[in-house]
Amino acid sequence: MNDSVFIYYILFPALIFLARMADVTLGTLRIIMVSRGLKNIAPIVGFFEVIIWLLAIRQIMMNLTEVSYFLAYASGFAAGNYVGMWFEERLAMGHTIVRIITNKDIKLLLDQLRNRNIGVTCISGQGSEGPVTVVFVIIKRKDLREVIQFINQFNPQAFYSLEDVRQINEGIFPRKGSWLNFPGLSSFKSLRK
Repeated sequence: MNDSVFIYYILFPALIFLARMADVTLGTLRIIMVSRGLKNIAPIVGFFEVIIWLLAIRQIMMNLTEVSYFLAYASGFAAGNYVGMWFEERLAMGHTIVRIITNKDIKLLLDQLRNRNIGVTCISGQGSEGPVTVVFVIIKRKDLREVIQFINQFNPQAFYSLEDVRQINEGIFPRKGSWLNFPGLSSFKSLRK
């Protein structure tokens, strides 16, 4: 196989695929950042997303008759959606509210959460089968797995629901080192009591 055939039919489609996958991955992350109120990072991600997209679309527009370029572009789009969601799950950006509804004594659960400096709010309620306690916890998404383990240890049959939180004003959160401690990124820090 000569070099021009390799470049035209293998290298360029592979580069188009990778560029499209990268720009859609960034686009997916940018949309998630916007929906979570991370307005300082989203424009920067959007800048790089568009630069990469321009590089990919330029190659497509120069070769409008090449089907392998179209397939590489479309495949990169599909892969970018998947990769973007995968990265977002691993990054666990933002906060989530966990609502726990149970008819059991909640002292053990509250002790476990409060011992880890996680703020908890409880209210009494009436469920379909009698009195219940509703527990509200707002946590960093990266701590969600640990909190769900506490819930399952406390009561595997407890009902709980999750919801993303766009913005918080104050709260009690575990103090941990974070990349958000860099100057200029203070708008991402949670305010603590």
